Amino acid sequence: MPLVSQFPRPDVSRRNSLLCDVSLAVALALSPAPDARADIDSVVVSATRTAERSMLLPASIDSLDKDLIQNGQLQVNLSETLSQVPGVNAQLRQNYAQDLQISVRGFGARSAFGVSGVRLYSDGIPGTMPDGQGQFSQFDLGSAARIEVLRGPFSVLYGNSSGGVISVFTEDGEPGFGVSASATAGSYGTQRYLLKASGDTGRVNYVVDASHFETGGYRQHSAAERDNFNSKVRLDLANGATLTFVANAVETPFVQDPLGLTRTQWLADPRQAPVAITFNTRKSLSQEQGGVIYFVPLGAQVELTSTTYVGARDTTQFQAIPQSTQAVLTSPGGVIDLSRTFWGTDAHATWRSDSASPFKVTLGASYDALGESRHSYLNYIGTTLGVEGALRASLRNRVYDINEYLQLQWDPSPRWRAIAGVRNNAVVVESDNRLAAAGINPNSSVRYSAPDPVAGLTFRATPLVNLYTSYGKGFETPTLNNLAYRSTNGSLPGLNLGLAPARSDNYEVGIKAGDAQLSGNLAAFLIRTKNELAIAANSGGRSVYTNIGETERKGLELSLDGRWSTTLSSHFAYTYLQAVTKTAYATCVTLPCAPVVIPVGKRLPAVPENALYAGLTWQPQSPSLSATVEAVARAQVYADDRNSTAAPAYLLFNAHLSWQQEFTNWRLSEVVRIDNILRRNYVGSVIVNDSNSRYFEAEPGRTAYVGLQAKFGK
Repeated sequence: MPLVSQFPRPDVSRRNSLLCDVSLAVALALSPAPDARADIDSVVVSATRTAERSMLLPASIDSLDKDLIQNGQLQVNLSETLSQVPGVNAQLRQNYAQDLQISVRGFGARSAFGVSGVRLYSDGIPGTMPDGQGQFSQFDLGSAARIEVLRGPFSVLYGNSSGGVISVFTEDGEPGFGVSASATAGSYGTQRYLLKASGDTGRVNYVVDASHFETGGYRQHSAAERDNFNSKVRLDLANGATLTFVANAVETPFVQDPLGLTRTQWLADPRQAPVAITFNTRKSLSQEQGGVIYFVPLGAQVELTSTTYVGARDTTQFQAIPQSTQAVLTSPGGVIDLSRTFWGTDAHATWRSDSASPFKVTLGASYDALGESRHSYLNYIGTTLGVEGALRASLRNRVYDINEYLQLQWDPSPRWRAIAGVRNNAVVVESDNRLAAAGINPNSSVRYSAPDPVAGLTFRATPLVNLYTSYGKGFETPTLNNLAYRSTNGSLPGLNLGLAPARSDNYEVGIKAGDAQLSGNLAAFLIRTKNELAIAANSGGRSVYTNIGETERKGLELSLDGRWSTTLSSHFAYTYLQAVTKTAYATCVTLPCAPVVIPVGKRLPAVPENALYAGLTWQPQSPSLSATVEAVARAQVYADDRNSTAAPAYLLFNAHLSWQQEFTNWRLSEVVRIDNILRRNYVGSVIVNDSNSRYFEAEPGRTAYVGLQAKFGK
């Protein structure tokens, strides 16, 4: 008998985060979140690469389903739902020229561009490049079936820079044919339109959607547009095999970048953007990617899965670098133009035993490659700012990784499950400076490699309680952005090859428990990292990184889900995270350089010590209504390594109401959402170690949105 049928099947789980004014939030929290909340025993694949019930796994993993992603949400940013997952800090910057600020248990908090330290996937296709830098603007939430968030030791099985794994999965089409359209409008000229078609013919299952988003922006100089396209087509072949084609694209014409504010500017007027207006800072990008996933069972015990993908991404960004700084010939200028092509493949086989003590083995290998052409220009011509000027730098960068992995799962008895694995990582970075001065070697390269082991054990203490423990060793390589500069004045050309990869020891213990009425998860973790990357000096558009010795992250994650009646459900999640330096290091905060020693015990920037989400949902059987009120709280976060300034703690209240009308072949639904009901003035995210002290990215006061959706077909 397989272990899956021997373990209990509690109903409901989830997670999220808490903060400062716990007393007020907890009153609301004792009943947090929607009926659709992922349950403790939801089926997930990210932890083991095969479908498993999360209750049985010695890992912290959440699955957020379609209703949570789409019901009452704008469906524009991952932060809308990730704020409900404990251990995850996902902040919308109110700046669509920059990606969300996302960290998992503190990994990725220092990232200046995109997401690093966290692996991103969409239908099995990486959103993280082989250097460890990720983007997720191509993720289309309008057709997402679920989001899985894996934290802790088992994320190391996904390679370098795996402080956590966030995977988005596209929904399947329903039998027959259906088409839906939706429109949403709200504060600050925000609009979103979606058109989606889906169906299943018996042999062909498909989903195709396109969306348009635009906003005037809360702050000055923050207008944005974004167009998304996503499609998934699955062909059912003979003997249970499937062939799935995935394609998506995103385009944002020049999106305004309001930059950050100093504390004085934020307190005086959080909507201002004086420097951004002066330099007309902005960014454009376009990305197209596609992939093929082939699955074939070889008898009852062996399965093969292969994924192949290819894509291209073009980005142009205008920065606020003063003319006097760019006038120096070694300056890279104030306009960055990137053209990237990327491709890769992953193949793995899974074998299952049929014995009384079930055994499963997964063996696989992956290859990912990135080619980048990076050009830099002046951001002025004559006295005119914000225009593309003379070419200043031209680089060609290449990154590739080759990885092999092995995972073992054994159920020696109905009460025990053991999982172990190892991944061997090799990452190679190469750079060719096409405009290098005479006598300087224009080529640089570096290779990083390490094996990452992981092991975990689950014990069924009672029919309703599972205990688990796990350990993993992580490996985080410097990204191309980390390696880009060796000095702030350009006197030292070439990549910063002296940087070493960070290595982490990751420990976790936890409890998963519950029944159909009340369930919860509690996890405690300890992470010690050596050679963590941090900024040594930052000036003139250049950031020079260094390895800072040892840091420590320790904390607790708690989630509780309750169904108190047929109409009332709740979700509560709290995160405590203490992330501090364990060795002193020096950083250069002014020019000419005046090194400042960062002592032991300083908090890591952009990491809140406490975070909370609490939600209460009322959903009567008739009429088809759903009403949710929620509290979101965060402790203060420091903006720099010195802990010299911080964004204050905040507590927000939000609400949304939706209702539906059913007809013969039609379904209409309406939604109203209000965020920050009490109009709190707060900073949502910080720009870590900004050289001009423009750390703060302000969030709006009360905002409101209304939406309408019409669906035809099944």
